[in-house]
Amino acid sequence: MSLISVVVPLFNEEGNVPELIQRISAIMDRVVVRGESYEIVAVNDGSRDGTLAALRAARAHQPRLGIIDLSRNFGHQIAATAGIDAAMGDAVVLMDGDLQDPPELIEGFLEKWRAGYDVVYATRKTRKGESFFKKFTAQIFYRAIRRMTNVSIPVDTGDFRLMSRRVVDALALTREKHRFLRGLVSWVGFNQVGIEYERDARHAGETKYPLSKMLKFAIDGITSFSEIPLRFATYLGFVVSGFAFFYGILVVVLKIYGFNEPGYTSMMVAILFLGGVQLITIGIAGEYLGRIYDQVKSRPLYLVSSVERGVPLVSVPSPEREPISS
Repeated sequence: MSLISVVVPLFNEEGNVPELIQRISAIMDRVVVRGESYEIVAVNDGSRDGTLAALRAARAHQPRLGIIDLSRNFGHQIAATAGIDAAMGDAVVLMDGDLQDPPELIEGFLEKWRAGYDVVYATRKTRKGESFFKKFTAQIFYRAIRRMTNVSIPVDTGDFRLMSRRVVDALALTREKHRFLRGLVSWVGFNQVGIEYERDARHAGETKYPLSKMLKFAIDGITSFSEIPLRFATYLGFVVSGFAFFYGILVVVLKIYGFNEPGYTSMMVAILFLGGVQLITIGIAGEYLGRIYDQVKSRPLYLVSSVERGVPLVSVPSPEREPISS
């Protein structure tokens, strides 16, 4: 028998939990075929509201619901990783808990998976309930990172996707701290296909990705899969050095012919320009160096406070898949 896991990382989503679990359960009860069963793996990422209590209340009515409670807030990508690590399914569906990713799309995921695809990702045709600024910057980011990396990352595609067991096992080998899951899934390869959908507005609560987190997420994605910023710093250094060399020759020539008058403005422009270039290049190098520093410390990606396993009502693999830390 096959097991299908639905992984949902949650942070302060108390108002979404009842509707979320109900809709996932309804669609899974309808789409699983003979010889299949399912589990729901909810990851509480250090929520400060009643998310954990709401999950436990939902679990009283849905025995297939398992709860992974992390020791603190580790961030969305790490919480998603914890859920994927804990999932025992032959196919693992990853989705957000704000119901912008409709659980009903899982039916299409499963059809593609049964047809032999290892990854089925959801591509957004429209994004309801989001500002023009967020839509515009998202379009720029996806297209920029696609051009900057040698990994084919689908545009307008988030983390909502299905992954086969061999993709999940491949992801388990990647333990980098600053995770960009949609990039990692593209990097591992295998047979991948997309399904278009209309992304709904958030069901309840507020977005967990304000501008500051969006910028951090973008930087993580770029630095994880591209060395172009480092090359840019190198090229910029050569360009500025060439400009300074020719400017130096010009200054000497003007001095010889008596046209070079001392000036405060030109001096300050040169100092500020060169100082700005140096700070930019040092900052770019610092971003990569900081990630190396985090990685070599070899701390676990996350720590688990408690695990409450669901009952998938099917023979499952060895419980060795259940992590305490990773």
